[in-house]
Amino acid sequence: QVQVVESGGGVVQAGESLTLSCKGRGVILSVFNGNKMDWYRQAPGNQRELVASMGPGGSTTYVDSVEGRFTISKDNTRRTMYLHMNNLEPEDTGTYYCNMGARYWGQGIQVTISS
Repeated sequence: QVQVVESGGGVVQAGESLTLSCKGRGVILSVFNGNKMDWYRQAPGNQRELVASMGPGGSTTYVDSVEGRFTISKDNTRRTMYLHMNNLEPEDTGTYYCNMGARYWGQGIQVTISS
């Protein structure tokens, strides 16, 4: 049984940084290595939004609002993906979800940015 566990959320002030982690317990290495990895977020009352993606070859894409501030990465050995968030803004507030291989979702973790 696969468990996707997120950590690293919390409450910070605008301009500060957070790094989210997403551990894929039970995800086999070939799936972790060979598929895309995504981070989504959902603000209260809004639709879930794709904010960062990494392809199997390491290419990355970001939504315009986080370009230059967020970085997606992964550690294959640890079966863990990360979202490094710098210079956070109140508009970044929401529940963040990781998705591994377009099939495994985390439960979501709250990120709150105060002004």
